[in-house]
Amino acid sequence: MKAVLIALPFLMLTTATAAAQTPPPIIDMHLHAQEADAQGPPGQTICAPYVNWPALDPGEPIGRYLEAFSGRPDCPRRFTASTIDAEIRDRTLAELDRLNVIAVTSGEPDTVELWRRQSPDRIIPGISGALPDVAELRRLHAAGQLQVLGEIGAQGRPMGVNDPSLEPYYALAEELDIPVAIHLGPVAPGMAYFGAPRFRAALNDPLMLEEVLLRHPDMRVYVMHAAYPMADRMIALMYAHPQVYVDIAVIDYVVPRPEFHRYLRRLVEAGFAKRIMFGSDQMVWPETIGVAIEHVESADFLSPGQKRDIFYNNAARFLRLDEATQRTHHGN
Repeated sequence: MKAVLIALPFLMLTTATAAAQTPPPIIDMHLHAQEADAQGPPGQTICAPYVNWPALDPGEPIGRYLEAFSGRPDCPRRFTASTIDAEIRDRTLAELDRLNVIAVTSGEPDTVELWRRQSPDRIIPGISGALPDVAELRRLHAAGQLQVLGEIGAQGRPMGVNDPSLEPYYALAEELDIPVAIHLGPVAPGMAYFGAPRFRAALNDPLMLEEVLLRHPDMRVYVMHAAYPMADRMIALMYAHPQVYVDIAVIDYVVPRPEFHRYLRRLVEAGFAKRIMFGSDQMVWPETIGVAIEHVESADFLSPGQKRDIFYNNAARFLRLDEATQRTHHGN
């Protein structure tokens, strides 16, 4: 009996310490399963954040600009990607474990499935890149390999998110009752000059979604990057269409922190704190997940309750996670 009485407090202390070391759960609505060359030649560098965006001199080779942007950028905190596919995957999954994150993960279906099999409790499968036909998407959904349709990025083709060619995909998402993730907002600055010559910033306008939403009133939609920097138009869309949510991915670590906070505060003060969801847009730099979390945590205008909504509660509601799944996330 004495041994039990002596051991019990130690067991209680150990259990409490382990619980204290597990951070509260986070849902990342925007993460990518990518290979090392997905962002250009392997080994690209990113600033987190960019304090000053580099200038492009039209009289110089484009390579000089790219060197300043992603080769050897000048910034206080930067990360260089691994050149090994498996290392990017393993380090990203390790970060999800360390930070207690479950992530909506898009990419090529085979790559996403590889990640999901390695970490089934952390990965919610999505899709990005060239969308396959509707029949293939049905097959992926039936196989459990498609729970979110997206991200859908139309601006680089170029076409708007209201282009008729996307109608079969919206109809499928509505039929299957799976969320649609729509990219509106930033890409790499200068993309039209080196990576996507048909990209047009004008096609980032969130109000282009209006007729789509009215044609598909049962479709669940979230706008990635909260259509940065088009705050007024994003607010107009959210006000007129209460089913629309946003994520704050990439702007929560590449945009200078004061600017990100101003944009986030604008959405919150407009009354939409219950429809803002965390996202990292982690591509090939796993450390950016933690930086994105840090930049939300440092927003002193958010209450603790608002932070938990952004990090978890809003996404759990949007994704319609059942109570058993939420208890699993919380470790209960």
